[in-house]
Amino acid sequence: MPVAIVLWHNRLFLAAEIVRRYRQGRPAYALVSASKDGAWLTAFFALAGMRTVRGSSSRLGREAATALVDVVKAGYDVGITPDGPRGPCYEVKPGGIIVARRTKAPMLLIGAEFQSAWQLRSWDRFYIPLPFSRVRMRCEIVTSDQLADRAAATLAIQARLLALNPDHGKTARSPVVC
Repeated sequence: MPVAIVLWHNRLFLAAEIVRRYRQGRPAYALVSASKDGAWLTAFFALAGMRTVRGSSSRLGREAATALVDVVKAGYDVGITPDGPRGPCYEVKPGGIIVARRTKAPMLLIGAEFQSAWQLRSWDRFYIPLPFSRVRMRCEIVTSDQLADRAAATLAIQARLLALNPDHGKTARSPVVC
């Protein structure tokens, strides 16, 4: 059964490993911004064996949501960062919930806590785990029937993602200038 994999934008670095390790053999599509930065991310995901759907809440959003619905209905997993592509950080936008509701696919919420990581000076304080750093993953399934009330579901998903990522708002090692 296809799922909508949901994680905060600043933990996007883990997406390819999550798909490789836990959704083996199942092609996955990631929602990637239609911007120039999104082209870099599309190239990264292609190297990791993932495909992309281009669009975001600020650009080609409706088209991207329709494409994600088609991907899920075809039996593939999708990855969504509900606070991307420009934030605000840790604030859920409804696009992922809309896709899951339309397809009746469960949402797999992902949390990660890093033993040691750099954080970039970006809007989301993007995490890059240091080599050999321990990463503690947490996950939770949200069924499609729990998404019936979109406003309530948005608040609940945000609260669950914050709980699964207890280090939100804290800084790891010194930020790296990018």
